[in-house]
Amino acid sequence: MAKRQTQYVCQACGRTTPVYMGRCPRCGEFDTMVEQRIEPEPGTGGRRSAAAAVSRPVRLREVEADGLDRLALPVQEFSRVLGGGLVPGSLILVGGDPGIGKSTLLLEVAGLVAGLHGPVLYISGEESARQIKMRADRLRIDSDDLFLVTETNLHVMMDHINAVRPVMTIVDSIQTTYDDNLSSSAGSVSQVRESAARLQDVAKSTGIVIVLVGHVTKEGAIAGPRVLEHIVDTVLYLEGDPFHRYRLLRSVKNRFGATSEVGVFEMVEQGMVEVTNPSEAFLAERQANAPGSAIAVTLEGTRPLLVEVQALASSTTFANPRRTPNGIDYNRLLLLTAVLTRRVHVPLHDKDVFVNVIGGLQITEPAADLAVALAIASSVKDRAIHADMAFLGEIGLSGELRAVSQLEPRLREAAKLGFRRCVVPRSRQLKEGSRPEGLEIIQCRTLYEAVDVALIK
Repeated sequence: MAKRQTQYVCQACGRTTPVYMGRCPRCGEFDTMVEQRIEPEPGTGGRRSAAAAVSRPVRLREVEADGLDRLALPVQEFSRVLGGGLVPGSLILVGGDPGIGKSTLLLEVAGLVAGLHGPVLYISGEESARQIKMRADRLRIDSDDLFLVTETNLHVMMDHINAVRPVMTIVDSIQTTYDDNLSSSAGSVSQVRESAARLQDVAKSTGIVIVLVGHVTKEGAIAGPRVLEHIVDTVLYLEGDPFHRYRLLRSVKNRFGATSEVGVFEMVEQGMVEVTNPSEAFLAERQANAPGSAIAVTLEGTRPLLVEVQALASSTTFANPRRTPNGIDYNRLLLLTAVLTRRVHVPLHDKDVFVNVIGGLQITEPAADLAVALAIASSVKDRAIHADMAFLGEIGLSGELRAVSQLEPRLREAAKLGFRRCVVPRSRQLKEGSRPEGLEIIQCRTLYEAVDVALIK
């Protein structure tokens, strides 16, 4: 009788070791090693037979394109993130925090696809069919081509897909799916990797669009092995503050379109409603001439967005003043406060600084530096910023303003929303004929100049 062989697999990064280790040597996590039995390879000891070698190199010009058109969607924000619609045979991974609205959004998309293109199979491993039906009634989804099933066994899922022959299949979630040929439990590295690989084969061989819902860790990354994001064609993240109604669908990987594209949705009682003009929505509740408020012209993917940045500086009661950001990076806030103190002579050594981006958005690009710094300076000096001004520019350690990318579409978006002046870094990338009509461009070299221009005397 052959001796049972086992290995230990890290549930955080997928590293395998022959012996148990309390700490993973690759990712450094503790107590993540799980024992897994090594299954022998069927057939000829892992060697491929000559009959299986059917592939052959061909010239590039001999390869024919698929000729498959994208499946159009009436939800323009979702279609924008995907690059223009659903690509037949693609494997899409959607991640997000619990309760952020992943299942709600995908159920809406499933109902629309079923009504336009044909059967859709919704496979749930976390909810019963009755629960999904209750959500569908709330969303007013009623389609004869939308099929529901509660299942976690991978082989049974394959049978359902072969029986229904849908144009799209949604698996909610990949962490609850398991292959009974593997000894590990559902959600383990081996189960997630094998399930995703099998579903990928189904998508490529049949042309079915398969959407996987993935849980995220406390750090915000997709739970499971890193190889999962490499297997799929598209990775989407649904982001947003649970206390705000706006949600951002962001693409971090897309083989069929641009990455970092963003779609904006609003969570209402009837479900997820797309926001066609997000800049106007984010500025709807803005209070003009309020100290500590500035408008930043940011860029999410290829879409320019105007958001309100608020700052509050107050005298501290602690030995070390606090720096509390919401919507921007903490280290970026430390840099901006240091530049304001050193280069612009704004006293912040004895003040707590709070910065908030309205709408629950997360701004990562440095083009918002100028708006954040001006909002802080406005709060400290208790002087409002001109209400008709928008700001964009990166701030260097010497207090200089550095140029940003995609300047022209940002300016057009500001002009479209009624702003009459925009403060930008002095550079040569702005051509005379490309300036939007009705928008005055104010170019500044340093943050000191921008503070002097922006604050109301």
